[in-house]
Amino acid sequence: MPNSYLSVGQVAERSGLPVSTLHFYERKGLIAAQRNSANHRVYRRDVLRRVTVIKVAQSAGISLSEIAQALSSLPTDSVPDTEDWGRISRAWHDDLTLRIETLTGLRDKMATCIGCGCLSVKRCPLVNADDHLAAEGQGARLL
Repeated sequence: MPNSYLSVGQVAERSGLPVSTLHFYERKGLIAAQRNSANHRVYRRDVLRRVTVIKVAQSAGISLSEIAQALSSLPTDSVPDTEDWGRISRAWHDDLTLRIETLTGLRDKMATCIGCGCLSVKRCPLVNADDHLAAEGQGARLL
């Protein structure tokens, strides 16, 4: 096997992922393997960069379908460069910023919610945050 390729075991060892996860990523189209003369999976070395992006993106809450879509824009015949990775991160930036703001707001309101004691799904601003008509009382308001 040429030095430019890694076995599935080598990718697993270097990435810290189980072989089964690599096979799963391959089935989902996130990474691609080739077969050597012994019909074993082998990966180009740049797969380690892709696996790292997948792991980081998943830890940030990005779905596998969003990751697959982003990775599909990368070149398959060359190693992705800084510009390629920058384009992917810019695409995720606004969504991640919104998630951070939402989670920060939720975190900051949780203490008052626990202290409130209302336990009401109808009135709780955390469960029903967009209910701007709640202040007008119960029942239909727009009929």
